[in-house]
Amino acid sequence: MTEPKPKKTRQPLYSAEDRDNLRWFWHNYLKSKSPWLLLVLLMILVQGVVYQQFLSMTESGLRVIFESGVVRDLVMVCIVVFFLFAVRGLMSYLVPLITVRISNQAIYDMRSDLIGHLMSLDLAYFERTKSGEIIQKIVTQTQMLGVFVGLATANAVRDAVTVIIVSGYLIWKNPLLFTTAVVVLPFIIWIMNYVSDRVKVTQRDAETALGDYMNGIEETVNGMRTVKIASQEPMEQNRLLKGTGSIRDLMNRVQITQALVMPSIDLSSAFVYVLVIGGGGYMVLSPSFDMDGAGIITFLLGMVMVFDPARLLAQFFGGLQSNLVLLDRVRSLYSETPTIDNAPNALSKFDTGGDIALRDVRFSYSAEQPLFDDLNLTFRGGQVSAIVGATGSGKTTILSLLSRLYDVNDGSITIGETPIDQLQVAKLRGSFSVVAQDIVIFNSSIWDNIRYVNPEASEEDIWRAAENAEIADLIRRRGDKPVGPKGAQLSGGQKQRIAIARAFLRDAPILLLDEATSALDQATEERIKSALERLTKGKTTIVVAHRLSSIADADRIFVLESGQLVEQGKHADLLDSSGLYAQLYKAQKRGYDGR
Repeated sequence: MTEPKPKKTRQPLYSAEDRDNLRWFWHNYLKSKSPWLLLVLLMILVQGVVYQQFLSMTESGLRVIFESGVVRDLVMVCIVVFFLFAVRGLMSYLVPLITVRISNQAIYDMRSDLIGHLMSLDLAYFERTKSGEIIQKIVTQTQMLGVFVGLATANAVRDAVTVIIVSGYLIWKNPLLFTTAVVVLPFIIWIMNYVSDRVKVTQRDAETALGDYMNGIEETVNGMRTVKIASQEPMEQNRLLKGTGSIRDLMNRVQITQALVMPSIDLSSAFVYVLVIGGGGYMVLSPSFDMDGAGIITFLLGMVMVFDPARLLAQFFGGLQSNLVLLDRVRSLYSETPTIDNAPNALSKFDTGGDIALRDVRFSYSAEQPLFDDLNLTFRGGQVSAIVGATGSGKTTILSLLSRLYDVNDGSITIGETPIDQLQVAKLRGSFSVVAQDIVIFNSSIWDNIRYVNPEASEEDIWRAAENAEIADLIRRRGDKPVGPKGAQLSGGQKQRIAIARAFLRDAPILLLDEATSALDQATEERIKSALERLTKGKTTIVVAHRLSSIADADRIFVLESGQLVEQGKHADLLDSSGLYAQLYKAQKRGYDGR
């Protein structure tokens, strides 16, 4: 006997989460603009009153035509109607003008807050989150919200006011006929609930698919060199087309569902008009009712004025469900909170020239993959220390822990006997200059890329840093030409020389070199070796190196294997011990000699 499938429960039109998100948006970005919003509401009320007065004047004009036949009275009616619509036209210009400014400012404020919060998040968030998802929230979704909050909402309020005021006038004119006309209202409400539920579910799927699609485009563009070399254009095209198809199908579902609203309301309107014409016509013909031809024509015109904005309101509420999903997606960024922050009474001053020590450090990126277990290292102040080991042994992770890009799971890290988690994060990171293998290059000039780390630096300081990094001649040749997205027009060696120039310009007391010369040929490395020696002079320097010959002069070399410290000492001593370091060195030497 098969168990019956659980009955699918319909979600409420507005969940508690939706209401909370709306309150959040109101209090943070719209409440301060209340005076302007009240002005907009007043102008919208004027528009509604204009429609009501138009109906009244239309009825008067019809009676002039059907009864008195005085031309002067008809001219006066026409003048008043023209004046009323001139007023409505003015309001129709001012309302969107003000609401667009309000909504654009609200979205600007929200984006500013989102960007500020984004910058406060830990590195771990960016490493686990697709960049396409972040771009989608900051750019696409906020812009769509801005359009909806501005013109769409203002138009919806105008339509609602029109429906209420005109309906009120029609009820006053003939409550029996109006009551007969709104018998279809429960059906319209049922349609809206059905559509809203379907739209909200599908919109969430569509936003997820769109985020994946944007991320896929970014991956393809960034990896285009590999795509071209491997001749994988057809595969990438098929991958992106598959994502395009998924978005197409999901948006079809959303829009097909929304498309049910208009024909439903059209049929309802037709039913209403038949009732009004039939019932109103009977009232005109029957002596029992106080209804004439002018009254029934005016009533029909009023019902048109009610149902046309009602149609637009139905579209608005269908779109509202989609935008509630967008609002929830945007606000979800705030559910991400930074874990690395200043401790209470964090220190701003510390001994930057002191020893840097790792004591019983335990760390893992995930519980399933522990990396360090009771790791102990001491980097002497003012000396050059090097970390070597196979890929994945934890060399770069140590640099990340020193600068608190991650916090240790257990144990401590100190600089000059001061635990780094008791220091102000900005002051701690400001004490480091970093030359990394993964270099961030912006699409601007080389000059601006160097100045990025110290915007207040003088031209003389920037030129000195460029000369020391052997990149000044390239600056003179290129001038102010942008270097392309992510430095696409530069070689790997040129990018690393920009990073080295930045370290000269920043001139921090602690220097971290993470594969700083990995993209340089031996000739270029020899040219800037003296510059690197000047850069490291008098500073605590920690070098992560793959090319062991480049750290032969280090004061102390630490050898890691699978997150464990297996050897330490000077270059010559480690070679004499015939341990792991000696094996790595000999293997590299054979590789270079065999070329």
